Amino acid sequence: MSESPQHHGQWSSRIAFIIAASGSAIGLGNIWKFPYLLGENGGGAFVLVYIACVIGIGLPIMMAETMIGRRGQRSPVNTMAALAKEANAPAFWQIAGWLGIVAGFLILSYYSVIAGWSMAYLFKMVGGFMDKVGPEEAQQIFLDLKAAPDVQLVWHSLFMALTTAILMKGLTEGIERVTRLMIPALFLMLLALDVYAATTPGFWEGMTFLFKPDFSKITPDSVLIAMGQAFFSLGLGMGSIMIYGAYLPKDVSIGRSSVIISIADSAVALMAGIAIFPVVFSNHLPPSMGPGLIFESLPLAFSHMPLGSVFGSVFFLLVFFAAITSAIALIEPAIAHLTENFAFTRQKASLIACGACWFLGLGTLWSFYDGGEWQWHGKTFFELIDFVTADVMLPLGGILIAAFGGWVIKEKVSKEELDLGEYHRYWQIGTRFIAPVAVALILLKALGLF
Repeated sequence: MSESPQHHGQWSSRIAFIIAASGSAIGLGNIWKFPYLLGENGGGAFVLVYIACVIGIGLPIMMAETMIGRRGQRSPVNTMAALAKEANAPAFWQIAGWLGIVAGFLILSYYSVIAGWSMAYLFKMVGGFMDKVGPEEAQQIFLDLKAAPDVQLVWHSLFMALTTAILMKGLTEGIERVTRLMIPALFLMLLALDVYAATTPGFWEGMTFLFKPDFSKITPDSVLIAMGQAFFSLGLGMGSIMIYGAYLPKDVSIGRSSVIISIADSAVALMAGIAIFPVVFSNHLPPSMGPGLIFESLPLAFSHMPLGSVFGSVFFLLVFFAAITSAIALIEPAIAHLTENFAFTRQKASLIACGACWFLGLGTLWSFYDGGEWQWHGKTFFELIDFVTADVMLPLGGILIAAFGGWVIKEKVSKEELDLGEYHRYWQIGTRFIAPVAVALILLKALGLF
């Protein structure tokens, strides 16, 4: 395939791509979900299952998605169309690109609202508004935030404005510069929080919860959880890795880069667990996950600990960094699509895509405020968007990407792009058989079909 003109720019180096793609993968789920799943599903035993799932499911799809992006050098829809034509395959495969663009857009519409909460709590921590709060007060502060659409609107708008400003600056001056700053800073902050956690009285209890192997908890359900985490945690199926791959120079190894990104993503999740659960156990709080962990349990715990406001502020700054580096990756495929298909400038495309995303986010604001009054099949607007994207669109996109990379793209092309040598056949087994079947099981489980 002849190379198309490079409309969007190119990563300045392999490190720039690895850092940006790591920022795409590292998000709120690494902080509020994976550590709890680890502790509840067998600790060290679950880690082994998870690593196997990353190798058999996550890595093959990540390599395929990056390869597809670099080969096409366009936005996801146009890349899938061009590569399908190159392989004499039906235009149907474009749907994988559409699934990614639409899913990323929809996810950011509610992700930005939740990211806005992290900014609100950072402000509260820095301002000393969370000092010495009790359990009921900590819960009420969070409930009050969700019940105040005007306050949420301010933080949602600010987060989307910052995201838009970064994206308007372009690939090198915007995305690359910001991720080069934020991702190393995120690791340093996590390291500082881990050192702090090691000084707490609940440190060993937290380590036992996280890492003590319990093979009796490795059940078919826990294996499915590990499979889902290996897929979702790497940010696959939403077009972000594909568009970042489109900016990747030809001399960069996709295989080695994908391995490093996977290690970085898993390391953040494990480091987050080490930072969080000793603090939780030191305050005799039950382990949990999700918004309740981040916005109720941890603020309560930090408020009663030495230097708690300092380390609490560091923690919420870390959460903000994880959120915004994921946010720019979620909407980048849509921006690239607008610039290619409508001849918009990058600045105009960023304003349109992010503005529409901001507007859709108002539905999520309303869901948290009074969503119970407006439901469809028992789901609020937020729950419906989350279900359609996470449970349906992303798994479908992942299956299509794996199948396209493994079966449709000619073996000569994949060998040339991936340069895996003797390991290429293992990648083929992963993309052709293991990954599609595993992600199909994740999809069926999410739909309640077994």
